[in-house]
Amino acid sequence: MQPEVFSSHKLQEEHGSIGRRGTAVGMAVPMFLLAPDLSVSRLCFGTMTLGEQNTVPQSFRLLDAAFEAGINFLDSAEMYPVPQRRETQGRSEEYIGRWMRARNVPRDRIVLATKVTGPSGQMTWIRGGPKSLDANNILEAINDSLLRLSTDYIDLYQIHWPDRYVPMFGETDYDPCQQYGSVAIEEQLDALGKAVDSGKIRYIGLSNETPYGVMKFLHISNYIQSSPKIITVQNSYNLLCRNFDCGLAECCHHESPMAMGILSGKYFSAGGGPSDARMNLFRGRYSEGESRYNLSNVTLKAAVEDYINIARKFGLSPASLAIAFVLIHPLVASAVFGATKVWQLREVVEACNVHLTSEMTAEINKVHARYPNPCPHAPDLQHMAWWPEPPRWWGSVTQRNSSDEAEAASGAWFPVRGLHIKHWLPLSLECPKIPSRWLQQNPPIRGGRPRKLQKANTGT
Repeated sequence: MQPEVFSSHKLQEEHGSIGRRGTAVGMAVPMFLLAPDLSVSRLCFGTMTLGEQNTVPQSFRLLDAAFEAGINFLDSAEMYPVPQRRETQGRSEEYIGRWMRARNVPRDRIVLATKVTGPSGQMTWIRGGPKSLDANNILEAINDSLLRLSTDYIDLYQIHWPDRYVPMFGETDYDPCQQYGSVAIEEQLDALGKAVDSGKIRYIGLSNETPYGVMKFLHISNYIQSSPKIITVQNSYNLLCRNFDCGLAECCHHESPMAMGILSGKYFSAGGGPSDARMNLFRGRYSEGESRYNLSNVTLKAAVEDYINIARKFGLSPASLAIAFVLIHPLVASAVFGATKVWQLREVVEACNVHLTSEMTAEINKVHARYPNPCPHAPDLQHMAWWPEPPRWWGSVTQRNSSDEAEAASGAWFPVRGLHIKHWLPLSLECPKIPSRWLQQNPPIRGGRPRKLQKANTGT
C-alpha cells in the first residue's frame, strides 16, 4: 500500500482550513520533495520524548499542534523514548499509532520514519541486546514497529547506528583497536530490500554514519541490482556541532538545530533552567546526551551565550535562530526537532519565517570561529560507552525513571542530487567505556574492580 504524493500546494490548502477552525500554530510549513513520491515538511517532529517526558494527552497535544502547523513528517525509533529502559521501550511509536487512530488521520497525510536499534550489548530487552544487525534482527524489528505504529507500511526506515565500530555518542576519534567483526552490508541491504519488496517499508536510510559508511552502502547498493538505494543519513548538525561540513557534506553534494535544547539558553539561565528540562531531569542517567553536551563545559557555555546575544540583538528567540540556521544550509531538506510543550513547537515553526541576513550570518560565523564545534566535547570517563560491551569487572549502568514534561532537540535532512541526507541528534548506549590507551596504563585488577584510572598524556 503506497500513500499518495504530497504537494506543498495541497498541504497548505488543507492545513489552512484546519487553521481557520482556530487551532493551527500558524502558516503551513514549507515542503520538500525527499523522493519522487515522498514530499515532507521542512520541519520534522522528533518523538523521542513521547512516553517518558510526555504522557498520552501531552503527546497528543504536541502531535495535534505539529500536524496543524503543516508538519507531516514524524521521526521515531524502536528504542524510544529516551532515556531508554525496558519499561518504556516502544512507547513513542505506540503513541504515534494511537494518535493516528484517535484523530482518524488519513495514512497518506503523514510520513512515518523510524529506526532499527544497532548492536549495544546493553539493551537486552530488545532482542537480547541486540547482538547484531543481521537479517533476522532487521526483519523482526520492522514487524514490531509496524504493530506499535498500527500501520501496514513505514515510509522511511533507517539503521539507527552502524553494525560495525565507529566513534559516536560523544566520541570523536577513530580507534582501530576497537574494530570487531560485523554483519556484511550486503546482508543488511538484502533484508531491507525484502521489506521494500513486501510493501512493509518504502525507503531506507542510515544514521550516525561516517563518510566511509555512507559511500560503502551506496557503492554496494549500486552493484546489487535488486538492492534498495539509501536516500537518508541521520547525524548531528546545529550551531554547536557543524562537523557535517567536514566530510559528509561532500558525500551529499556529489551523491545526492537546537542541540538538545541547549541553544534555547535555558540551561544557562538563573538556577540552571527548568527542573523538568531533559538534561536536568535525567542528570547522571542520560549518558548519551551528557557525553555530547556537557553543561559544565565553559567553551560550550560561552558559545551558547554569544548565540543568545545574537538572537536578542535581532529580535529573535534563541530557538528560532538555531532552527533558521539549520534551514539555510544549502544541503538541508528538513530540520528535525523535538519538543515537549506546545510553546516550544511554536517557536520552532516560527523559524520558517525567519530570514537570516548576511549581517546575522556573519555574526554567527564569528562565534563559530571563536568556538568551533564545542560539541561533542572530549568525553569524561564516566560518560563514555563500551562498544559493543563493557568488561565484566567494570559493571553496568541502568537508567531509571521519568517525568511528564520537558524539552527539545534538533538536526536536519540533507538532500543531494539523488541522495537525500538527514542530520539530527543520535541516541545512546548505556554503559561506561574506558579508552584503550587508559587500559594499557591501568590494567584491571584480576578478579576485582579497576584501580583509579589516570588519563594518558597525549601531548595535548
